[in-house]
Amino acid sequence: MKLFIAGPEVFLPNARDLVAQKCELVRAAGFAPVSPFDPGVPDGLSGLELALAISANDERLIRESDLMIANLTPFRGVSADAGTVFELGFMCALERPVHGYSNIGAGFGQRTVDLFKGQVVLKGEGMYDAPDGTLIEEFGMADNLMIDGGILRRNGIFICRDVAPGDVMTNLDVFKTCLDKVAALHLG
Repeated sequence: MKLFIAGPEVFLPNARDLVAQKCELVRAAGFAPVSPFDPGVPDGLSGLELALAISANDERLIRESDLMIANLTPFRGVSADAGTVFELGFMCALERPVHGYSNIGAGFGQRTVDLFKGQVVLKGEGMYDAPDGTLIEEFGMADNLMIDGGILRRNGIFICRDVAPGDVMTNLDVFKTCLDKVAALHLG
């Protein structure tokens, strides 16, 4: 089975090394790893041409994959990386198994309240308004309800646990736990 590894690791300085480590773990678990670094983008492109080639290649790789594990650790904000969320939604639309993990244990609602440094208005049990009057989504989920819902409604695995603050984007412990559970589920 081909397992697509989604996540914002591609933006990190040590991206290729980190993705290579994940690929080795995926192989050891019994899957064929697929990552955004797999070949398919022509050389010599730049700017918009390069961006569109990367996007097309990524969609091709997802179509060729049987399932996905997405790193949904908040990236550059209170929510998961937008590109990773697109990949997750694309895989959901293909009606294939999706799983996820986050190296942050606090839920989406709490992270959003923290963003506003507590300057929120309690609207009811667990519901708040941000200072600008917009509703803060609080369903006890790890991220936006569409992200969690996409995984959980398909009986996917979604594991969230805090890791050391300095290792949030590079720690592979929660990924390994998720991968072990995914292998038990799909490979028996």
